Amino acid sequence: MRIHGKIVVIAVCFGVFLLLYFLGGNAADDPLLKEVVEEEEEEDGNSSRSLSELGRDVVAAKFAKKPAAGVGARTEELLRRRKAERAINRGASVNAKSNVAQPMTRRPRAEEVMHLAVVACGNRLDETLAMVKSALLFSLKRIMFHIFAEDPLAPQFEERLNRWPRSVSAKFQYSIYPITFSVGNADEWKKLFKPCAAQRLFLPIILKDVDSLLYVDTDVLFLRPMDDIWSLLKSFNSTQLAAMAPEHEVPKIGWYSRFARHPYYGVTGLNSGVMLMNLTRIRSTMFKNSMIPSGLSWEDLLHPLYQKYKNHITWGDQDLLNIIFHYNPECLFTFPCQWNYRPDHCMYGSNCKGAEDKGVSILHGNRGVYHDDKQPAFKVVYDAIREFHFEDNMFQSLFYPMQTKFLDTVNTLCGRIPQVFLKQIEKTMRKVYEEKVIRHVRPHK
Repeated sequence: MRIHGKIVVIAVCFGVFLLLYFLGGNAADDPLLKEVVEEEEEEDGNSSRSLSELGRDVVAAKFAKKPAAGVGARTEELLRRRKAERAINRGASVNAKSNVAQPMTRRPRAEEVMHLAVVACGNRLDETLAMVKSALLFSLKRIMFHIFAEDPLAPQFEERLNRWPRSVSAKFQYSIYPITFSVGNADEWKKLFKPCAAQRLFLPIILKDVDSLLYVDTDVLFLRPMDDIWSLLKSFNSTQLAAMAPEHEVPKIGWYSRFARHPYYGVTGLNSGVMLMNLTRIRSTMFKNSMIPSGLSWEDLLHPLYQKYKNHITWGDQDLLNIIFHYNPECLFTFPCQWNYRPDHCMYGSNCKGAEDKGVSILHGNRGVYHDDKQPAFKVVYDAIREFHFEDNMFQSLFYPMQTKFLDTVNTLCGRIPQVFLKQIEKTMRKVYEEKVIRHVRPHK
């Protein structure tokens, strides 16, 4: 009897346990409960009602005889309302954070364009076009050419540039400007040195919408991408606003160190045939000078400076630039001689170590050496680029003929080191070939 009573008690306890388990388990697993829990936590931001309390409410509503229908209806209505609110909130969240909730559409980054300026007067049409061609042959980014030309030359530039193949014209744009001088006597400025050369002094004033610019003389040739010298803008410190190369490497044979009758920059002065400029900084700087203690803006400085030194300058606008940076040396970044390699670097013996080590980056054929036989090494490079057709293979029609013709120049001081002229151009052409040919024919894995 005692054993029978124990069995009955155990059976009753087990039955109660099953009943509680059934009620609690169904309530906990009920999706209605889960949604209520989630919505309560999202809406109220607190967890004061525990899962068991919510479970009891839902179970009571589920199993009560009369209130069940009312509670169920209210609960379903609550859930429908909260689902609708949640959908609205999700829509607002998508609008507020579209880069997370929607596929992100990347805007293409604006392509950087390099700006190159040149001033051409007289018979400099072909020389200028050879310079433009050399820049386009090797450069990677698009180039905007700012061509300042006398009136008779303007239509000739337009006609010749528009004749180039579409594959080339897609790499550049150009604007042609008249020769203008905003201050002082225009005829004086025009005749200051070579015809129109002083125009470069007025570029910051004329090109007001251009931030940075590379100016080159017409007798300049690029033997590597313009992108490389353009990147030197990033090397400027907070006060530097222009970059040039020294006029010479050796003071005892330099012109400024021996003959100048005016202030000049550094030990040997500057050559302005290749000049990299941050025009924005130039326009906003007050330049120290020997005339006004408070400083002058670039535009206000040019004419008084010319009036003061016009009887003492020989090289025109280049001398004025030397005077400006003599008083403002902190504004100048100097780049090495291989970025402005001239006959002076080899006609008295090789004195540009940078070109010997790395090759010429920019060739500057001043002294008219592209058009006479005094320095045939310079003429070989100029003729090869001028005669090259864009559709031809660069190695076969440009580099190899140039290399062969250098054999005729080995008896000259500049021609005896042909690797100085050929090193960068060969390296650049190989890189262009690898990028345009090898990369496209390599089989896909």
